[in-house]
Amino acid sequence: MKKRSTRPLRFAVIGQGTFAQAAVLPAFERATGCELRAIFSQDEPKLRALRRKYGVAAALGYEQYDDYLQAGEVDAVYIALPNDMHADYTVRAARAGVHVLCEKPIATNSHDAERMVIACADNDVHLMVAYRLHFEAATLETIERVRRGVLGRPRFISTTFALQVQDDNIRTRRASGGGPLLDLGITCVNAARAIFRAEPTEVVAMSATMRGDRRFREIDEQVTAILRFPGERLAQLTCSFGAYDHSALTVVGEKGRIRMDPAYESASGLTVQMDITNRKQRRRTFQKRDQIAAELIAFARSVRAGREPEPSGEEGLADLHVLEAIQRSTESHRLEGVTPIERRARPSKDATDRPWASTISR
Repeated sequence: MKKRSTRPLRFAVIGQGTFAQAAVLPAFERATGCELRAIFSQDEPKLRALRRKYGVAAALGYEQYDDYLQAGEVDAVYIALPNDMHADYTVRAARAGVHVLCEKPIATNSHDAERMVIACADNDVHLMVAYRLHFEAATLETIERVRRGVLGRPRFISTTFALQVQDDNIRTRRASGGGPLLDLGITCVNAARAIFRAEPTEVVAMSATMRGDRRFREIDEQVTAILRFPGERLAQLTCSFGAYDHSALTVVGEKGRIRMDPAYESASGLTVQMDITNRKQRRRTFQKRDQIAAELIAFARSVRAGREPEPSGEEGLADLHVLEAIQRSTESHRLEGVTPIERRARPSKDATDRPWASTISR
């Protein structure tokens, strides 16, 4: 019987934007079984500084990407590039036989996402999308309570996600895959799909933009959508780049409700509040944990075990089908159908790779 490798999974992180520097690179210190070997950027001063800080073996420009991967120095890449670059760098990694952990959204459109999924499958490499909330304890607790029927039959979900984007932020550029729907709305859609454990069949949506605001010359300021799920269930979401920074999610069933506020935070702990008919209100607070380290660990374990990671490339593709239907509806002002896709794996407590750190507040 062939022994599984016990050496760390060697990573290169591609792209050194704010999120990569603040969350991805530091996570390797806590990601058991993972090793940060290389970083890529087109900013040479940034590369020098980060190489000194993290002691990586290689700090390279994007023009060296293909040669470095072909040299066999890493087993996987973490792609933290602008959204419109995800597909190209994923396909090139797959052709080099290198596994891919890609930031969400997987791509800016479903065509590119399908190319990524096919390229990874054809080259026998794993593709995982970095949905950090699939490894967040409060989110998984909410999913589990709904799954167990604590609320009775779930009837609807309401969720909002907003922030004030800066004018010079790449998120304001349509060509780079910017806009609140791809950046924030995808988290709301993914949460609804995970909680209902199903795919929406149709959507209706509208967008709104404040006139004269330079930030929104190319993108919508906010988008609201209603998603219909099997079983006559509905999910309503609003995402905005021009409103008070916050996130919230409420699931309402026949017998009760669960509320998370904040719902999608990574910098602090989260609280789940549950109200059930004729029962005392319950609140559980989950301490902050490193969601990126947890997904790195899960990805490494999937690669070593030779099993498809959760969330997979197909999970990213499923979200894009919904987002594209929402975008079509904002333009057509009509109800739009969602391209069906079968999903076997859903986020659950079983997906966590570290013990939860939680406290009961009351």
